[in-house]
Amino acid sequence: MFYGVELSNRMMLGTAQYPSPAVLREAIAAAGAEVITVSLRREGREGGAFRAIVKDSGCRVLPNTAGCHSVREAVTTAQMARELFGTRWIKLEVIGHADTLQPDPFALVEAARILCAEGFEVFPYTTEDLIVGEKLIEAGCRVLMPWGAPIGSGQGLRNIGGLRAMRAHFPDVPLVIDAGIGAPSQAMRAMELGFDAVLLNTAVAKALDPVRMAAAFAQAVTAGQMAQEAGLMPRRDMAQASTPVFGLAELT
Repeated sequence: MFYGVELSNRMMLGTAQYPSPAVLREAIAAAGAEVITVSLRREGREGGAFRAIVKDSGCRVLPNTAGCHSVREAVTTAQMARELFGTRWIKLEVIGHADTLQPDPFALVEAARILCAEGFEVFPYTTEDLIVGEKLIEAGCRVLMPWGAPIGSGQGLRNIGGLRAMRAHFPDVPLVIDAGIGAPSQAMRAMELGFDAVLLNTAVAKALDPVRMAAAFAQAVTAGQMAQEAGLMPRRDMAQASTPVFGLAELT
């Protein structure tokens, strides 16, 4: 449940870097996405054609503050996005490091506090740091979006232990893996860990066939969710025979 909204499809899809508007439209359909992220900068640059794709998709729009490096810039961008898209949802990014695009935790918490006080429903792009997560929850966020790896890197889940600890530390908070996913198997792994959704863009948009890749990711996310809900077997250090030895014939 994301701010009172229940999603049947737990794959959120970004809309940047696709080879053409037609491919973007087909990829959204192939993914069965219910939520798509939209950059305000792209909306301003491409205007009506892009707006038509977003509207025709039937998806819930999650505007983002991509490219913002300060609290003021992020808050202003969020305010503009709310007016343009008519939604209180905002994916909050406040970048603190130019090379890794790691979020600035101090500016992120400050911006989240301001936006939550203004009635926004904030999806903060953060790291797996538990203290930062707690501060964001205290600021009013009801969702956390930890990275799997740096944006666009395709490295997958670099800190499995940290992400598992985050899931355990925030059992009742919706958690979305955002950034770094490069393959369907990585998205499935995130869902198997108990995360509530994954958000990805580059792995689909830059694939040789974005439409088929979108479909592949959608199936992987569903499989991971089903596996987690069904109950994954625990890992063991030693072998355990699946066929019992009792009752077998003794050959002499």
